[in-house]
Parts: sequence; C-alpha cells; structure tokens
Amino acid sequence: MPRNPRNKSIIVLSVGHACVDVYQGAVAALVPFFVAERSYGYAAVSGLVLAASLLSSVAQPVFGVLTDRWAMPWLLPVSTLLGGVGIALSGVSGSYALTLAFVAVSGLGVAAYHPESARIARHASRGSHSGMAWFALGGNLGFALAPLLVSAVVAAGGLRLTPLLVVPALVGCVLCLSVLRALGSTGGVPVGAAMSTGSDDRWSFVKLSLAVICRSVVFVGLSTFVSLYATQRMGGSTAAGTAALFVLYLGGAVGSVLGGKLADRWDRVTVARWSYLATVVAVTGIVAVPGPVLYVFVALASAGLYVPFSLQVTLGQDYLPSRIGTAAGITLGLTVSVGGLAGPLIGSLADATSLRTALTPLVLMPALSWLLFRTLPEPTAPSPRGEADPASEPDAGAAPQHRAARQGEESAGGRRADDERGGVPQ
Repeated sequence: MPRNPRNKSIIVLSVGHACVDVYQGAVAALVPFFVAERSYGYAAVSGLVLAASLLSSVAQPVFGVLTDRWAMPWLLPVSTLLGGVGIALSGVSGSYALTLAFVAVSGLGVAAYHPESARIARHASRGSHSGMAWFALGGNLGFALAPLLVSAVVAAGGLRLTPLLVVPALVGCVLCLSVLRALGSTGGVPVGAAMSTGSDDRWSFVKLSLAVICRSVVFVGLSTFVSLYATQRMGGSTAAGTAALFVLYLGGAVGSVLGGKLADRWDRVTVARWSYLATVVAVTGIVAVPGPVLYVFVALASAGLYVPFSLQVTLGQDYLPSRIGTAAGITLGLTVSVGGLAGPLIGSLADATSLRTALTPLVLMPALSWLLFRTLPEPTAPSPRGEADPASEPDAGAAPQHRAARQGEESAGGRRADDERGGVPQ
C-alpha cells in the first residue's frame, strides 16, 4: 500500500478492528471453559453465542441507517469499550442469566462499531478493494488472537480472570480516537449518504444478503463447535481444540488479504463464487476425513469463507450506493449475526445425536452461497461526490488495464465536449 496519511489511517483502523473483533472470537473461545467450569451442555453454550449475535443482528442495520443520515464517529471508541466490558464481566458471575446479559452487551458494542467503521474505512481507502481488505484483515486477526488471549488469561486462573480481557478494548479506544483525529485534520469524515452517487440494485443486494447468511451459518457453526470437535477427535486434548479455533481464525486473516488481491485481477463476484465452491470441499473434509489432517481442512474452509468477506462488504455498498451505512450494517451485521440463530439448532442436534452428525449439514451452506453468486452481476463502483483527486476514484483499487480503459474513455469524452464548445476548454 502507498505510504500516505489515508493509508496510515487504514492500518490504524485495521488494528482497532482487531481490538473489537477479539470479542466476537472470545465468545466461542470461552465455550470450552464454560463447559468445564459450569458443566454447560451444547445447547447452553450455543445460547451464549446466540446472545452475542441476536442483539447484534437487530442493532447493526439500525446503526447503519443512523450513520447514513448522520456522521457518528464517536461510536467507534464507545462501542469498542462496550464490547470489551461485556466480555470482561461474562465470567464474573455464576448466573447463566447474567452471563447471557453480559455477552449480549458485548454484542451490542460490536453491532454499534461495524457500520460506522466500515463507512469510515471506505472513505479512508477511497473505495479501494485492497484497502477494505486490509481493514477486514484486522477483524480476522482479532478473531484469530481471541482463543490465544482467552486461553492465556482464563486457563491460568479460571473464568474469574475474565476482567483482564478488557485490555484490547482500552487499546482499541485509544486507536479509534487517534484515527478520527487524523482523518479530521485531512478533511473530515462525510456523512455516508453524501459520499456516492448511483442507482440502487436492491434485488442483487437481497441475493447477496442471502449468500452471506449461508456463509454465516457455516462459519458460526464451525467457530462455536470446532474446538470441542477437535478435542473429541484428538483424544480429549484442550490444546487441540484451541489450535483448531486458532487455525480457523488465522486462515480468515490470510483469506481476507488474498480476496482483495484476487479482486484486483478478477471481478469480485467470480472470486467469491469459486471461493464458496472450494469451501464445500473443505467443510466436507472436516466432517468426513479422520486424523490430524482435520487442521488442513479447517484452514482451507477458513480461507474459503474469508476470501469473499471484504468483497461482500464493498459489493453490498455498490449495490446500494445511496445507503452504504445500511449496506455495511446488513452485510457485516444482520446477515453475519443471523447465522448465530443456527447455533442452538446445531447444539440441540449434537446433544441428541453427535457433534459430527450435527456439523454435517453445514456442507450445504457454502453450496447455496455458490448458487446465489452465480446469479449476481458485478456492479460498477459508484463515484464519490466532491472528490477531485484521481486517486479517490472507486476504481483506484481495480486492475491497471481497467483504469487505463476508463481514462481513455474520459479523455475521448473530454475532446468531444471541447469540439461541441468550439474547441475552447472551460
């Protein structure tokens, strides 16, 4: 990435994103400890995941609508703290109801963070696919670090040490304040609805949202149960479960960056479609292939699920250019969180049969996403309003040959306009 203040802001936003998404990953990472210390069943722990995701699924589109009308940059530090405090308090009380409440508070903080942060990241990256991929990378790294952080803290002294997990939130709050100050000094952060022009393609956005829901079901199912599944497959080793969850989240970090680079060469819809097809094979391997090769299939499934991740955010914003905050709230929030609704169903099926049997239907989810992406067009990125800098054009992240073709068309158009005015430039 070129070295300039805006790209520095993207890097800081990415690290701040990691500090927030630690708390999304922390819920799943705490599951084995809730099972060990409080004897929760599969349905009970999947209820905790649902508590984090259900409130988030309702709240994120609401925050997206609000950020389309008003710039709310103060949400970034406030929501970061809220996400951290909820997880920090989740292990303090032995009450299941209070644990649910604290996890839900964390989910609300995550919900408030994502639509506004995605809007600001799109502004800071000037619509670049690679820039948004770097922003998404931060969230994936946060997910990847969550099981390591939770294990390091909770394994040492039990759930009573969860208040120490507030530290990333404090760091993220400071980073959010610094990037907002930097962007404010370089022209401010505009209201989302004023950032771009273009017509909405609502039907394509609906199909995209359905594809993201299918992705969410398989990802939430794996992130909730893969550590317990790996523990069973590897002879009861808790370390084996932690390693599986770490691989799942780390593969996502690799997939996000790879997705941005692939989209610079091919269009986003094509990249996402092939990624979901590969994920079908990977999830099949997780449930069908025995032995340590499980980790290879977990890594492949993670990469396959995350290559389309940031691409889906920008696709949603390009399908709804007049509502980019709402689009981010749905693609980052509602559709992702709706996957949490499947958690209790998977847990109940696992209690009644086996965890392997309960995970088998997840193979169908990426197949459905692949089918939906076969019907989606590649949208034309909308033009930001009031941006005279050529680097700010949405196709700044596109392939060089595409940019050259567009520049040639613009030059020809300018010559025709001059001819009509008698050759006098205006």
